[in-house]
Amino acid sequence: MKKNFDLIVIGTGTAGSSTAQACKKAGWTVAIVESRTYGGTCSQRGCDPKKVLVGAAEWMDWKYRMEGKGLSGNARIDWKELMAFKKTFTEPIPENAEKNFKELGIDCYHGHAKFHSKTQIRIGEDVLTGKKIVIATGAQPVKLGLKGEELMIHSDDFLDLEVLPKKILFAGGGYISMEFAHLAARAGAEVEVIHGGERPLEQFDPDLVELLVKRSEQIGIKMHLNTRVESVEKNGSTFTVTGKKDDKKQTFTGDLVVHGLGRAPALDIDPAKGNVDLGKKGGVHVNEYLRSVSNPDVYAAGDAAETSAPPLTPISSRDSDAVIRNLLHGNNTPIEYPVVPSVAFTVPKIGSVGLTEEEARKSTQKTKVTYREISDWFTFKRTNEQAAAFKLITNAEKGTVLGAHILGGNADDLINHFSTAIRLELTFEDMKKTIFAYPTAASDIGSMLNEVD
Repeated sequence: MKKNFDLIVIGTGTAGSSTAQACKKAGWTVAIVESRTYGGTCSQRGCDPKKVLVGAAEWMDWKYRMEGKGLSGNARIDWKELMAFKKTFTEPIPENAEKNFKELGIDCYHGHAKFHSKTQIRIGEDVLTGKKIVIATGAQPVKLGLKGEELMIHSDDFLDLEVLPKKILFAGGGYISMEFAHLAARAGAEVEVIHGGERPLEQFDPDLVELLVKRSEQIGIKMHLNTRVESVEKNGSTFTVTGKKDDKKQTFTGDLVVHGLGRAPALDIDPAKGNVDLGKKGGVHVNEYLRSVSNPDVYAAGDAAETSAPPLTPISSRDSDAVIRNLLHGNNTPIEYPVVPSVAFTVPKIGSVGLTEEEARKSTQKTKVTYREISDWFTFKRTNEQAAAFKLITNAEKGTVLGAHILGGNADDLINHFSTAIRLELTFEDMKKTIFAYPTAASDIGSMLNEVD
């Protein structure tokens, strides 16, 4: 079948869905294509289900911390029940997402989309022609070229495990490995993380990560740093990971190996046939309007686009807003990224926004770095939280915050307050005027600023 559209969108996640719906409501004819279940990664195989599971890990952490301080009795995570609860969030999404598209009059296609020409997309036997095409295909685990790579499961698979193995090996020490390692350890699994760098979570502040590593080891996670994964083998039901540290071979065994060695843009769509050039990192090479530099009828958003922004869901939303404006009103809205907060949902959480200490040293501004461990502050002491700290990078002349880094159970909320302050260039006094409720986590912002003064 051949059919013509004003717009073809590849991908039904955050960026693709918003763009397709907005253009349809503006009167365009729109087709949307998905190779997997409708609804995208974040809601089904990423952020949302992960946080549902992590919620149980946080509860278990509370239980362990408060033993002998008012709580007693046995408790454990029932993995089967937890996964069933998770499915109440994820299972309705594909049907509801497709239903919403169809109710709007968007043509829905299932299958692997590939470019047929500069303006055409092929899905099986169907060839669709679009005046404009938006690529919003997201990311996928990076292909490593390691022996036995296919034996590792991916984050999608981990989130669908019906039974939690007794021992899990995580290859890599990024977001996926560290978040799932904390979850699995508190659910009763034996966990080991094998990471090639000096520290895991390399995007975050080194001092805070050091505290998090100590806390990880306290709950039983074994950290193997400066150890590069080289191969994976399977013998019966046992997996063996071979790594190298200081030119010495090391082996690790477990019941499961999880790929946590990075993700890359998912662009197995024959971009060359569409005259769509890729950038150095493998994403679509776009200009400031998120328009392909080689094919003016193609746009990209989210993880599929090569930009300066981190691969986070809020970035996909911001990209789609820009793409929508540029499609409907001409290319007059260049993409801009404010300071973007990032959080790893380990237990405790770790968050970061703005300048790092290393960047501050190179800055031409007069900066001050303030670092404190704060597990003895009331917010954390009342629940016996044993790893909490902050680091603020401030402008010593203006009295404004340039960067904030937080470790603690409330890091995800607090980091957003600092993101707002950095974006609006609020002074310390401005920030303190907005803080009233004590004792709350938000009131700790005032205490942090007092430490700077």
